[in-house]
Amino acid sequence: MSVTAKTESATRVEELRALPAWQNLKAAVIELQQIQAKDGSVPDFVHHDQARSNIGTIVASVEELAAYLPHDAEYLDLLVKDFLRWASEGQGVPDFLDSLLAFHPEQWRINGLPHLVVFPMYTQNGSTNRYVEAVLIEVIWPEFIADLEARHYSNRLFVPIAFADFTPGYETNSAVLFPESVAARSTPSFTWVGIFADREAARFRRVLRAAAGITSLDLPADAAELLEDQHLTEKTFVMWDLIHDRTHMRGDLPFDPFMIKQRMPFFLYSLEELRCDLTAFRESVIVEKDENASEDARKHAKLVQYAVIFDRIFRFAITGNRVRNYDGLGGQLLFAWMHQHRVLHWTDGKLSIDWKSVAGVVVELGIRIEELYWRSIDRPKTAHWLAAYDLISETVTPNPSSVWAKGPEALALDGPPRGLTDQVLDDEFPLSMFYEALEKKMRPIIESTAGITANSPVDTEAGA
Repeated sequence: MSVTAKTESATRVEELRALPAWQNLKAAVIELQQIQAKDGSVPDFVHHDQARSNIGTIVASVEELAAYLPHDAEYLDLLVKDFLRWASEGQGVPDFLDSLLAFHPEQWRINGLPHLVVFPMYTQNGSTNRYVEAVLIEVIWPEFIADLEARHYSNRLFVPIAFADFTPGYETNSAVLFPESVAARSTPSFTWVGIFADREAARFRRVLRAAAGITSLDLPADAAELLEDQHLTEKTFVMWDLIHDRTHMRGDLPFDPFMIKQRMPFFLYSLEELRCDLTAFRESVIVEKDENASEDARKHAKLVQYAVIFDRIFRFAITGNRVRNYDGLGGQLLFAWMHQHRVLHWTDGKLSIDWKSVAGVVVELGIRIEELYWRSIDRPKTAHWLAAYDLISETVTPNPSSVWAKGPEALALDGPPRGLTDQVLDDEFPLSMFYEALEKKMRPIIESTAGITANSPVDTEAGA
């Protein structure tokens, strides 16, 4: 049964982090990682004794910590059994399906509730090795979020969380905890998705502070609050993520917007991620104006609008390399759309935004993408791809050497769709002159956010 009320847990995650059992578990996991292969196995027989010793420490530590985590009793019991079975079978490719199926954080959405997560897994946007990782987390579930989820934005899979401590796989940009990343013998139906709102918030605050300084952007007073208050920003990202995550499954979708396991032009992923963010933006505009919504909900709804714009145009657009960077393209598209609709201005070396008019302009971009999706149901796949390209290239200038930019007559439309995908350049939509200059100044700031947590300073030496 899902719990949505705001409740203080009996044991705080800070107490667990200070226990010798957690410290011993963490040290044993880090030692074990040194002898694991990429697939999570320990292939070298000479290391088996060390692996069994590490697993013994992990098991003993989990059993001790389980006393503080009664809500995870079944999962932790099966976790011990999975580790013992792995050890007895010679530490081959790990299979932790049994314990994974018993882990249900979505059933315990209680503010401040801790969880111990120990699995052989890779971390999205981080390590691709399926090493054993250990993470101490706590749930972020404020009352106004519980109310929004229960009344208007149902999302039973969504679990917003915060780091307390972690092993090296999370010393990265990864801000997600996905069950599909866990080593298991088969792929089950997944019932939860964890998003580290504290990392998202800390990263956002550091990047926004630097970008606003570099561009001489005057922040509205309520937006400036985000720079000063980590917990306020965390709750803002929880609201954004709640609506974004559920949007992937809602709307007039082109059957499957991600076309899972199918190769497709990266710019289609750009539109899907941007569609979900712009839906969160639009819904936040609605909540802000809803007199029946709580004061907290209305306040955070306004902050979500700032967060979507600033994170997209300052961080997404210039994070990562230029190889099929779909999040980067989404940020470029939003910036250019706002600029060309004259609510964003770069004049006299100073960035400014017309906040009285920006909401309508941003919502209009979301409507354009939804119209594209609605019409796609009646179109062949290649026609949908071409229409999506047209939508983007109307606003963001394509690479001058692009074949796609020359139009359908230049493309091999009589072959398989894969041929069209192959003709999309890695950097089909290069950075504008504005972004080229901004990226050089922001690069050290963005790189400094790898591994960031709520306790990290907002400023860095590079951005101070």
